[in-house]
Amino acid sequence: MTDPIAELHRRGRENFADLVEDGAKRLDALFATVPALGELAVGTVYGHLHERPALDARTREAATLAAIVAAGMVGPPLSVHLRTGLAAGLSPAEVCEVVVQTAAFAGFPRAVSAADQLNRLFEGHGLPIPPPPSPREVVLAHLAAPADEVAEVLAEFPRTEVQAIGPDRVLVSCFGADPAPGAILHCSVDGGEVASVTVFRPR
Repeated sequence: MTDPIAELHRRGRENFADLVEDGAKRLDALFATVPALGELAVGTVYGHLHERPALDARTREAATLAAIVAAGMVGPPLSVHLRTGLAAGLSPAEVCEVVVQTAAFAGFPRAVSAADQLNRLFEGHGLPIPPPPSPREVVLAHLAAPADEVAEVLAEFPRTEVQAIGPDRVLVSCFGADPAPGAILHCSVDGGEVASVTVFRPR
């Protein structure tokens, strides 16, 4: 009979290794002294919670980062979940915005401590400091002064819902009077600029 905790741990290690380069080795190093804790923690976080379907990976990692900052954990948990958050599709600017949001509810001292540690972590990952604007910010600015094709779509369907779906991709659902979107814009972002916009018109 398969041990359910061992099976969760196995799946958790696989999921973590998919997200983080040399993930299995990093886990072994982190939990070298207390492997039983690693079995429980990795099995719970990356075996069970990671596979729950209610939240996508980006949202789950953003919530996790907020909880880590709120708890004042600026050591390995912040380092690990910065890695997995980026791997799950959060942009560096979105990670920073989580810290800003958390400050209002968990207090500025904890947010400042997290920001201080992020300085080192960003530098270690070769990430720009400060990071470029988030993809959603870039697209919202683009929609305020759109190019010709996008301007035509927005003139026809002026109400928009803007959702980042990755570190460099944003979907814009455009609505008129109908509750269904009349057009969807798939925007690719490179740095602080919109690199391309593809327009889809549902039939």
